[in-house]
Amino acid sequence: MIPVLETRNLEKRFGGIVASSQVSLSVARGARHALIGPNGAGKTTLVNMLTGVLAPSSGEIRLDGEDITRLPPHRRVRRGIARTFQINQLFADLNPVEALGLAISERLGTGTHWWRRPGSRPEVVAEIAALLDRFGLADVRGVRTAALPYGKQRLLEIALAFACRPRVLLLDEPAAGVPEAERHEILAAVAGLPADVAVLLIEHDMDIVFTFADRITVLVNGQIFVDGPPDAVARDPRVKAVYLGESRDGRAP
Repeated sequence: MIPVLETRNLEKRFGGIVASSQVSLSVARGARHALIGPNGAGKTTLVNMLTGVLAPSSGEIRLDGEDITRLPPHRRVRRGIARTFQINQLFADLNPVEALGLAISERLGTGTHWWRRPGSRPEVVAEIAALLDRFGLADVRGVRTAALPYGKQRLLEIALAFACRPRVLLLDEPAAGVPEAERHEILAAVAGLPADVAVLLIEHDMDIVFTFADRITVLVNGQIFVDGPPDAVARDPRVKAVYLGESRDGRAP
């Protein structure tokens, strides 16, 4: 079966610095795939190449078998790749209804109709309501984004990415900086994503990773270090030594 997202010998060099080296990654349709590694391992660089923010120095990126290596970011979104960021990229002065209405309208090709209030078009109202319910935003639907609790801002960013109707959703540390009391909403939203959407999750919290993932890829120094199912990765002595560490009873934390 052709993977929904695949890289072949992907590299990114910044002068003499090699940020990604010979990365060949395969994400299956509907996968729950975690990308982990120490700081500076090249995780965000890889995601930036997948989404077109950075152009690779060499190698290929394929979506459903089609080469998208040179496509600009907006065309990749239209082909089915969406993402969130480590630091929120939101419209501070819009409320969730307006932001989601704008995202849906853009997907439908009507985003340039700036004179019409986002969310007022009948064809998008029901979809906005469904997204608000799915991501726990109905109770703050009219609150300006800048005034939302940080956990709600993270939920809104995931909702905006999901509004693009992606086949592959890239989540870059979705729970980072979220207070403990609000994290359960993030985890529930991620766990509740449809099974036909492949999710590639960058995360440092191993509790989240091993709860979420059916496959884990470990990056170290810009290269794939280990790739496999969670149990095998957790048992791998190289991963324990380099990244996970090992508890006294020999189990990964």
